[in-house]
Amino acid sequence: MKQAKTAAVGMPKKKVRPLKALARDWQLWVMIIPAIVYIAIFCYGPMYGLQLAFRDYDFSKGITGGDWAGFKYFIQYFESPMFWPTIRNTFVIAFFSLICGFPIPIILALAINAIKGPAWKRTVQTVVYLPYFISTVVLVAMLQILLSPTTGLVSNALKAIGLIGADANLLGDPWAFVPVYVISGIWQSAGWNSIIFIAALAGVDGQLYDACKVDGANRWQQVWHVELPAILPTIIILLIMNMGGILNVGFEKTFLMQNSLNKGVSEVITTYVYNVGLKSVQFSFGSAVGLFNTVVNFAFLMLANQISKRAANISLM
Repeated sequence: MKQAKTAAVGMPKKKVRPLKALARDWQLWVMIIPAIVYIAIFCYGPMYGLQLAFRDYDFSKGITGGDWAGFKYFIQYFESPMFWPTIRNTFVIAFFSLICGFPIPIILALAINAIKGPAWKRTVQTVVYLPYFISTVVLVAMLQILLSPTTGLVSNALKAIGLIGADANLLGDPWAFVPVYVISGIWQSAGWNSIIFIAALAGVDGQLYDACKVDGANRWQQVWHVELPAILPTIIILLIMNMGGILNVGFEKTFLMQNSLNKGVSEVITTYVYNVGLKSVQFSFGSAVGLFNTVVNFAFLMLANQISKRAANISLM
């Protein structure tokens, strides 16, 4: 009997044919058809227009009718005086958004997970989730009201306690743009981004906490030795995905916060594509800049994925 079991265990598994697997799991495939259709239409469909970055666009000839220009518009962007300013501004905003914004949801999830009372826990979760549902336009309008140099509640409070100068303008001073952008972004999205970490913490075996208590571990030691290792794979995967969009600084918020006073630090790649590609009707040039942005993001994604795969054996693929 034991020999039969050993032989059965040692036997190679039969490969399931694709059609047979499809027939077996057809309900799951039906469920993901809407997602497949959405991605095909709105993600892969527009990729047909990427050739515009390599052509001289002509309204009368359409996307595919213009003369082939090769890398002309990429070189034009690399040689333009706005290349380094847009790259610098995009990297600075993305870097501080990642460094300051990524750990906050993790800390918030750990704090919410430590709350014992169910009613109080639900209340805290609702309060921190609500800002996410405020639209970008409304958020920027709130910033303009609260940070107004004359009547703004927040700006006047900061002036009263001496954190900023009496003549400081948080909406126009170049030094204030990045802090305002990052802090408002954390306030808006930290609660929502903590959901996935809270879900990961919910799967932690309660016996691990009991074992820690028996060993005399305090609350901080439980966080360090139980909770953080449990959500570490989730942290790494989300960090890799964030690295894949490091240059995708939100266009709407940046554009709405941008003005003539802070444009030197607020002109990022996405707003530059809008200003040059659409407002100046340079569609081929704008497409080339946008494609360059995407290629850099993809390179960061692959690099972060490979580093994570080698260092922690955790990756997207």
